[in-house]
Amino acid sequence: MIKAVLFDLDGTFADTAPDLAAALNQVLTEEGHTPLAYDIIRPVVSHGGVALIRLGFNLDEQHIDFERLKNRLLTIYENNISTLTTLFDGMDSLLDTLEENNIVWGIVTNKPAWLTNPLMQQMGYSDKAATIVSGDTTAQRKPHPEPLFYACREMACEASDCIYVGDAERDIIAGNRAGMKTLTALFGYIEKDDIPEQWGADAMIQHPQEIADYLELPSKTLS
Repeated sequence: MIKAVLFDLDGTFADTAPDLAAALNQVLTEEGHTPLAYDIIRPVVSHGGVALIRLGFNLDEQHIDFERLKNRLLTIYENNISTLTTLFDGMDSLLDTLEENNIVWGIVTNKPAWLTNPLMQQMGYSDKAATIVSGDTTAQRKPHPEPLFYACREMACEASDCIYVGDAERDIIAGNRAGMKTLTALFGYIEKDDIPEQWGADAMIQHPQEIADYLELPSKTLS
């Protein structure tokens, strides 16, 4: 009996790519570079600021300008964290369905708390989530299962009573290591070289509605 559903944040719960892409392109413009097409940036968003700077500037982390560029990116993003971000289509109705069936939900993300908390607050979901675990909440980050175990303690449930939904291989690895059921969100930020069929999830979904279907819950009609 599933008692809780946990979501990765970027690329699973919320479509944060538009704001992150805008931040990267602003840094590129400031540095005299040509902005990148959104479709190029979107698949990289789940991997955070380091990956975005690598993508935009073709630099490694040892480069003298890398930290400055990353900090500028994150400053711009922090100041515009919910300008273009929305829940994925159907997610809001799914949350209603979970609540109607007495299933709690929460967030487990590698995003640091100083970005996670204001984003969740500005979107209006801080008080609705049973737990919000950020990348610096515990000593280990995904793919380590520790953040998921922490979430379980906060929700007072066993890992075997939970599903973890994510759009990256590290999400599925973490969920499997924790002993949870795992679902791959194909509507998220899947890179062209990813092979999600090989990640070992219990199922892959194209739409949040399919989470309710997987749980065999009566659900609202989703747009």
